[in-house]
Amino acid sequence: MPRKRTGLAALSLLAAFVCGWLSLAAQTRLAAPKASDSEAIQAVLSAQQDAWNRGDLRAFLQGYWDSPDLTFAGSEGIVRGYDGLLERYQKHYPDRQSMGELLFSGLEMRSLGPDSAMVLGAWHLKRASGDAGGVFSLIFHRFPAGWRIVHDHTSAQKQTQ
Repeated sequence: MPRKRTGLAALSLLAAFVCGWLSLAAQTRLAAPKASDSEAIQAVLSAQQDAWNRGDLRAFLQGYWDSPDLTFAGSEGIVRGYDGLLERYQKHYPDRQSMGELLFSGLEMRSLGPDSAMVLGAWHLKRASGDAGGVFSLIFHRFPAGWRIVHDHTSAQKQTQ
């Protein structure tokens, strides 16, 4: 009999925990960042798009955190650090022609706290050598110098055109 009570007590405790967690999860929604933060993050992305379309990789990379702790995840694995990311971009996009014209679309922003946000979106490169594109998720953090990308996960998708 004591075993049955212990089992029932444990089961009741587990059920209460699960119900409480589900209730909390249902109430918790990832909200959009404040309008001023959304505008500042959008400004970073717009500046990146403009820099890319000018063929200026270094200006494009100003949207990233200049730190060895920056991370980028893509089809070739994880790149660590700002210098590693610069090297990756220089390897894959050695000249203006290979860069093409960049367009970001479908942007969704979610606050992860007062100084962090996540951005989901799509990217498309229009190039004479063939278009490329895919999706990304970016983690932004607010620093004294402004919002910067601290993590980028970019995936390419097969182009249908």
